Amino acid sequence: MSTIEAHGLRKAFRNTIALDGVDLRVEEGRILGLIGPNGAGKSTLLNCVLGLIPFEGQLNVIGLDPWRARGRLMRDVCFIADVAVLPRWMRVSQAVDYVEGVHPRFDRSKAEAFLARTQIKKTSRVRELSKGMVTQLHLALVMAIDAKLLVLDEPTLGLDLLFRKQFYESLLNDYFDRTRTIVVTTHQVEEIQQILTDMMFIDRGKIAFSCSMEDFESRYVELTARPESVADAYALKPIYERQMLGRTMLLFDGVARDRLAPFGDIRTPSIADLFVAVMGNRQQAQGVAA
Repeated sequence: MSTIEAHGLRKAFRNTIALDGVDLRVEEGRILGLIGPNGAGKSTLLNCVLGLIPFEGQLNVIGLDPWRARGRLMRDVCFIADVAVLPRWMRVSQAVDYVEGVHPRFDRSKAEAFLARTQIKKTSRVRELSKGMVTQLHLALVMAIDAKLLVLDEPTLGLDLLFRKQFYESLLNDYFDRTRTIVVTTHQVEEIQQILTDMMFIDRGKIAFSCSMEDFESRYVELTARPESVADAYALKPIYERQMLGRTMLLFDGVARDRLAPFGDIRTPSIADLFVAVMGNRQQAQGVAA
């Protein structure tokens, strides 16, 4: 069963095409990493999914058209952005009271149990909290809502390493139960690699690449080739190459590890490695076409 399904999704702002015929499908119980450079269309896509902006094409989120049925959709969707949305004058206890009053699926005991594991005081005002604490407060409020879809847009932007690690650990241990669906965008892709089930690259409003983490780990291999073996490794047709400290590093798609092992050291690449390769090849292809 799909939580999000889009066909020919398009969004233009005057002369700028932010989404250009996007097709995607996100199954229930998956964690999707949506990755792309600034201005690629990530936030626009999320805004369409959340019903915040109109769009062209077909988009179905939890069985609903998000633009036409946003009120109903918000019963089953939660959202955390990189920008704090809680009023700075509000006390922590008031934030809990407010969400309890407006959301029928909010469990106050869950929110209070999460906050009890932090250093956040119920009497503190939002303006008195650090950025990390504000993010923890957001997460506590969101995790206490029995939602089917959680959308995270750069949720840990500006946080230090410890807070980022705690955020994703809490997300996995206290929220994700393999029935909920999570969509997350971030520039710190290495930090989310271990929690994702799927990844998708978006570039200039188009989906440039999409696969599950299972396929990623089985298909892609990076070889650090020994100098005398570079020519033999090239014969196996790498999809990307780079030089580092005088060594040749080659990325392969669908080449068995035992065929590459005699030529040097092999490893599973990072998402960042594959992202650079895919985007580099796209830019090269666009340059040739031009």
